[in-house]
Amino acid sequence: MTEVFLSFIGFGNVGRGVARVLLEKAEQFRIKYGLKFRVVSISDSKATIWEEGGIDLREALMVKETFGSLDRWGNDYEVYQMSPMEVVKEVESDVVVDVTNDVNAWKWHMEAFRHGRHVVTSNKPPLVFHFMELTQEAYMRRVNYRFEATVMAGTPIITLLQESLLGDEILSIQGVLNGTTTFILSQMERGLSFEDALKKAQELGIAERDSSTDIKGIDAAYKAAILHNVAFYPISFEKLRIRGIAEISMEDIERARREGKAIRLVAEVKKGEVSVEPKTVPKDSPLAVYGTQNVAVIETDLLGKLVIKGGGAGVKETASAVVNDVIKAVRRE
Repeated sequence: MTEVFLSFIGFGNVGRGVARVLLEKAEQFRIKYGLKFRVVSISDSKATIWEEGGIDLREALMVKETFGSLDRWGNDYEVYQMSPMEVVKEVESDVVVDVTNDVNAWKWHMEAFRHGRHVVTSNKPPLVFHFMELTQEAYMRRVNYRFEATVMAGTPIITLLQESLLGDEILSIQGVLNGTTTFILSQMERGLSFEDALKKAQELGIAERDSSTDIKGIDAAYKAAILHNVAFYPISFEKLRIRGIAEISMEDIERARREGKAIRLVAEVKKGEVSVEPKTVPKDSPLAVYGTQNVAVIETDLLGKLVIKGGGAGVKETASAVVNDVIKAVRRE
C-alpha cells in the first residue's frame, strides 16, 4: 500500500467535489491501485488547515458548507494564515492540487516543482501564459504536471493528445469547449431570450454570477490556447481571434433554425492559428451539441477525423479529471 499526501489549494465547488470522490472511492483506490490518500492541508481564500496526520474530509466538508470558510473551524485543527506559496514550500506533500482560478498560480506551481511535488490543476491561465516554463521545469525536476481538467472537464482530450496520438501529425482541432454558452444558445433555440437563458444557467449553477469570461469567449479561448500548446507549441494569447455570443440575437437563432442549423461558439485550432467565434453548423454536425456538452473533432494525417464528446462542465465531471490526474501522477513517478 502506497500512502499519498495531498495539499488542496482551493476548496470551492471543485475542491469539495474532489474531496467527496476521495471519500467515496477510498476503498476502490486501495484495492485497485494500492493507493491510500491522506489530505494533509486544505486552503481556501481565508485560511489553511494543516495536519500532518491527515484531515477528516467529512468534517472539512461540513465546516465549509455550514460556515462558508475554513477559518470558522473549531478546536480540532490548527488554523493558519498561509499563502499558496507558503503552503507549497512548508507543507510536506506528494501532490499539490490547485483548483483555484488564481492567475499567479504559475509562480507557486514552479515552487512546488522545485520542492519535488507533483501538481494537478484545473486552473487555466498558468497553462495559457506560462506553458513552456512550467512544463520544462516539471520535466527537469522529474515530477508530473497534469492539467486534464483545464479543457472539457472530465472528457480526456489532453491525455488523448499527449499519449494516444504520438505517431500522428495533428492537422486541426475544432471544438465546442464552453458549456455555459452552449446551454444559453440551446435555451434560446427553445424560445428563451438571451437574458432569461443566462439567468436560468446561473440558477442551475451552470454559469457563474459573473459569467463575462464565458459570454465573451475568453474561457473557450483559454481552452483552445491550451490545446494548441499541447498539440503544437506555445502560442501567444494576443494572437487569438476571439468573439463571444453577446451579440447573437433571436433573429440569428431563428434564421439558423430555418436553415436546419444551429449556432455554437466554435474554437478552431491549427498550427500557429487559433480562433473562437459563433458559427452556424448543420444540426447533424458533431459540433451541434446541446446542454452543457463539449465536443472536439481532431483531424490527423493518419487517423483522419476523431470525435471526442462528453460532459464539459460540472463539479463531478471536473472532479473526475482531477482525481484521475492525481492517480496518474503518483503511479508514474
